[in-house]
Amino acid sequence: MIRQRTLKSIVKATGVGLHGGRKVTLVLRPAAPDTGIVFHRVDLDPPLTLPADPYAVCDTRMCSGLEKGGEKVGTVEHLMSALAGLGIDNLHVDVDAPEIPILDGSSAPFVFLLQSAGIEEQPVPKKFLRVKKAVEYVEGDKWVRLEPYDGFRLSFSIVFNHPAIDSTSTRVTIDFAEQSYVRDVARARTFGFMQDVEFMRANGLALGGSLENAIVMDEYRVLNAEGLRYADEFVKHKVLDAIGDLYLCGHPLLASYSAHKAGHALNNQILRVLLEDREAWEIVTFEQPKATPAAVAHQFDESVLAQA
Repeated sequence: MIRQRTLKSIVKATGVGLHGGRKVTLVLRPAAPDTGIVFHRVDLDPPLTLPADPYAVCDTRMCSGLEKGGEKVGTVEHLMSALAGLGIDNLHVDVDAPEIPILDGSSAPFVFLLQSAGIEEQPVPKKFLRVKKAVEYVEGDKWVRLEPYDGFRLSFSIVFNHPAIDSTSTRVTIDFAEQSYVRDVARARTFGFMQDVEFMRANGLALGGSLENAIVMDEYRVLNAEGLRYADEFVKHKVLDAIGDLYLCGHPLLASYSAHKAGHALNNQILRVLLEDREAWEIVTFEQPKATPAAVAHQFDESVLAQA
């Protein structure tokens, strides 16, 4: 049986918020089966609870955030991506600021935290959201699509007309029937441009951004001394974001996702298009080994999840 998962123990991290620039303490706590991923703003009195929910998503300019009663938890996508990649179904996420810490700008530190706490299987089947028919969302020259697939595959293409990005691969396909989230996706960092910094900061964004937590480019080149972690790190980060954004639906997807020039807003829109067409999806479990698609078995295999 493919089982639900949580953590074995509590784990804590401290970092800076990418957009607010504030110090943030993050605590990850185990949760009971069928709890889902639940965020808690513990700096508020009383604390505010925000379950992962695509209809609670707000402010998709530079991140995915959740909002309830005017209060927010922003920049959830990198943590959500790590949770999806490691198959964590149930977790309490305590945070004492309006956003999750950015750490190094990728999901790798969250993967390390989760693996340090230990992953525990729970005695109930994992619930998958299986796409039964194709759905699409188009906005100008940007588009995103979900199609039926017996596993989880993501294809992404980007266009930035920037020499540093154009010199790398701008298209990638990640299929978890064959590839590893930890090895092939988790280390891809967020990226930005020096010329955009003044505008973003004037609008209250990227106040905590630096070369320590993002790939930064001037008009011609990458400014980070260590260079890129993957030859296709830019487009892989878009895949990393998409995995986190899609996991806000509350279940791992069985689907093929493809997108061109998409971002957090379109990822949220495609989830809403999907969920609002009740004939386009179903919830399934795999309680017998023979019924489990090979791609799913590979994706959640312990040895694959441990690959660095």
